[in-house]
Amino acid sequence: MLYIIFYFQVHQPYRIRDFSVFEVGGSNNYFDEQLNRYIINKVAEKCYLPINSLFKELIESSEGRFKVSYSITGTFLEQVKNYRPEVLESFLELAKTGAVEFINETYYHSLASIFDIEEFLEQVEEHFEFIKNEFGFLPTTFRNTELIYFDKLSDFLLNFPHLKTILIEGADHILKGDLPLYPRLSYNHAHLLLLKHYKLSDDIAFRFSNRGWEDYPLTAEKYVQWIKNLRLVEREGKNLYLNLFMDYETFGEHQWKETGIFDFIRKVIELILEEEDLAFLWPSEVRQTLNYTPKVLFVPNPTSWADTERDLSAWLSNPLQWNAMKTCFDFLKRAKQKGKWDLVSPLKRLTTSDHFYYMCIKYFQDGDVHKYFSPYPSPEHAYRYYINILTDIEEKLEEG
Repeated sequence: MLYIIFYFQVHQPYRIRDFSVFEVGGSNNYFDEQLNRYIINKVAEKCYLPINSLFKELIESSEGRFKVSYSITGTFLEQVKNYRPEVLESFLELAKTGAVEFINETYYHSLASIFDIEEFLEQVEEHFEFIKNEFGFLPTTFRNTELIYFDKLSDFLLNFPHLKTILIEGADHILKGDLPLYPRLSYNHAHLLLLKHYKLSDDIAFRFSNRGWEDYPLTAEKYVQWIKNLRLVEREGKNLYLNLFMDYETFGEHQWKETGIFDFIRKVIELILEEEDLAFLWPSEVRQTLNYTPKVLFVPNPTSWADTERDLSAWLSNPLQWNAMKTCFDFLKRAKQKGKWDLVSPLKRLTTSDHFYYMCIKYFQDGDVHKYFSPYPSPEHAYRYYINILTDIEEKLEEG
């Protein structure tokens, strides 16, 4: 049997405004509410509402055989509650179908696992409680921000015994010629690891509308045939797991409706449902369907699903990023120690990985992707606004 696991990241950061050095010491207004409201409203219309409606329809028409899993960040949920509550309602309606699994991550979609383990554990717990309260769901699967994973992360997550499975990137340099179709065990045997099949995931997320791609146009029939062909690699009857992980904004925002992405994904799901030896699965169900003992996977250095390097370079490849991130986490620790809780909240929002992603200075294809996502004129502008805000926060930390 070949199982298909659809997982989607649903995230929006609190984007900061063009905070001037002349405002330092005189303003608490760090975030661009107008821009954040605009983006939530735009993506709600183009992506969240139509794709949630489509998936609900497919779940109901298949009587729950189509299954899907989401990691929805706290910063996203806060904003849709404020700006577009019907988006939250549409996720609640999906949850009521019983065919949706919610996944635990860091509340602020941060790199706390790299810089501050206490803060990391705090954000994981905060996110768990938020998902439980909003959706009545108790996650047993974890995905770190941007699929960042390394061996010690499994040790950190021992603090949460309910978390049994971790989603990670199926990077070539950790698989060393093996296939991402087979789950692995973490180095300490504590967690089951599900590896993203980045080729077939990125065919949808990044290449679908690329007219220069050799496989353009990508039809549902062609894509499902690629999936069916994966079964040919297994000769011993082991179950295979195709992990298709991508941003939810793929549908309608990154790949516009005019590209045919909605019709494509509908047809893909319908064709898969017609196959007897293909089935949809949640990450938490993999353990129950495994018919072999997974190999152990060692990942001593952090991997992620970002950029061609699939490491931390999307957020930590230049001195601007390092300085900004280290300073933010240092100030957050100081604010907690001093009991300045009015500063803790904005600092937590400032730990969100997107801020450092916007400061990345890369060229060629990766650089183009960073520019596409950034609302700022340049990485230097993103850094300048961010550091001006931290300077203002530093002055407030020194008061009293």
